[in-house]
Amino acid sequence: MNTLIIGLGSIARKHIAAIREIDKQVSIYALRSSPDAPSCDGVTDIYDLDALTGTTPDFAIISNPTSCHAGTIRQLLDLRIPLFIEKPVFESTAYDDLLADIDRAGITTYVACNLRHLSSLGFMHDYIRANPSRRINEVNVYCGSYLPEWRPGTDFRKCYSAIPELGGGVNIDLIHDLDYTCWIFGLPTLSFGLCRNASSLGIPAIDYANYSLIYPGFTASIILNYYRRDYRRRLEVVFEDGTWTLDIKANRITDAEGTVIYEGNDSIADTYTAQLRYFIDMIGHGAKPDNGVATAYEILKICLNYERLD
Repeated sequence: MNTLIIGLGSIARKHIAAIREIDKQVSIYALRSSPDAPSCDGVTDIYDLDALTGTTPDFAIISNPTSCHAGTIRQLLDLRIPLFIEKPVFESTAYDDLLADIDRAGITTYVACNLRHLSSLGFMHDYIRANPSRRINEVNVYCGSYLPEWRPGTDFRKCYSAIPELGGGVNIDLIHDLDYTCWIFGLPTLSFGLCRNASSLGIPAIDYANYSLIYPGFTASIILNYYRRDYRRRLEVVFEDGTWTLDIKANRITDAEGTVIYEGNDSIADTYTAQLRYFIDMIGHGAKPDNGVATAYEILKICLNYERLD
């Protein structure tokens, strides 16, 4: 298997490790912008797509800063190869024309939202779909984590997460939680958000986001932040007849009495390999993945529909 990768940051290295777990003989080519950029062991650096002459990648991974995704996709369109795009798909919703170009080219795309491959969220997705008559009155989603500890050894103020111009901000960084909400419950009929950056982190990017997603019979509330030191990530579904809480860190679903409804033996780390295996299987069978650019673009519209409070 041959893979082209654009962007060799921390998330790219997770994808590289996942590919090598799937195919130990994989050949990986990295399209670099400068020969001074640090290399990755076992990855062949190239500086122009012409260097691929005679080697057609089976797919490309786009894992450079979000603000560069659109330009990279345009650069790769003529290759007509499947694209595995790190979330979020773009930094804005000004790319209707690019989506049309991707569609006309018939290119298979997948936007990487790895939490879709965590077994407890998969169980909840399947349960909600299989039990439409169980009335939901409320959904609460929360993710609080501490940005300064995300990338040990680096200054969090200089990473893209803290820089709006590079596509940073907790609402975009943690679009996973908006994504899995829409994956499980469907797209809302209405949505709006309030965002700000008034915390002690002192960064220009949004560090707090609060969204309301309106569904016919209930409202989903989603709160995200960059400043919580004790990591917590949960989905709470308030049914008419009881409440289920899904703890993403524990990969466990419990009811209000603490009875375990479901407990998985996988971890978030495992989802990176699971999603790449899913993507590779999909393209191998000529099938369309469930989170292509069109779907991810609709969720991005929800993400970027907010009022910023200063």
